[in-house]
Amino acid sequence: MSGHSKWATTKHRKAAQDAKRSALFSKLSRNITVAAKEGGDPNPDNNASLAAAIEKAKANSLPKDKIKTAIDKAFGSGKDAASYETVIYEGYGPAGIAVYCEALTDNRNRTAADVRSAFSHAGGNLGTSGSVAFMFERKGQVVVAKEVETGDKKNPVKPNGAAADEEEFMMAVAEAGGDDYEDADDEWIVYTAPSDLMAVKKGLEEQGIETKGAEMTMEPTTPATVTVNDARKVMRLIDKLEELEDLQNVYHTMDITDEIAAALDE
Repeated sequence: MSGHSKWATTKHRKAAQDAKRSALFSKLSRNITVAAKEGGDPNPDNNASLAAAIEKAKANSLPKDKIKTAIDKAFGSGKDAASYETVIYEGYGPAGIAVYCEALTDNRNRTAADVRSAFSHAGGNLGTSGSVAFMFERKGQVVVAKEVETGDKKNPVKPNGAAADEEEFMMAVAEAGGDDYEDADDEWIVYTAPSDLMAVKKGLEEQGIETKGAEMTMEPTTPATVTVNDARKVMRLIDKLEELEDLQNVYHTMDITDEIAAALDE
């Protein structure tokens, strides 16, 4: 296991964008609805995809009533019935960076046109199905804070169990069945096999470690190095894609070096 990676900056930046995005709750609700419908069970204990979707929603403060409404919609009828379908878009952005997009849409034509426009305006182009998917690997991801709030004004935070010490945390991750982890400043990112996501989360919690959220992600197998100028162009495309309400997740293969991370934060 290794404790360091250049991808933490990307995740933090995306989280910050998500927090500002007005359509975030709609995206989260849609994700829950589709997970519930495709899993065929409204109980997250029996539906791993739904459990992960709910965890992600909770991590982004989606209210409980909206979570329930989203689940109910999956099994509704008539005008209340869910009609979303999962669609994958793959392509290349500036500097040949591979981009993989996951969409939940009720109108394929609209979504395809919006995605194609975003790529075109950014100097990229859409590819065929499978054109970049092989450059990514599906993984589960559990976020763990190194410290947690206490509610005490004198001592507002306390160590989050074994998460406060890297050596202890490494052992805890191994005990829980995690594959790897990375240091993301004030958090740890724990990686798992897709099917082990919720089991690893539970395993960490059983060791007295609080978790902030769990979700599925796509990690690039071979990150690509670009110049700062090209990095800005790529992120303009990513930002444009993430603004589209139908797109749930956008992944890319650009390597975020310290220099590029600093430039993007300016």
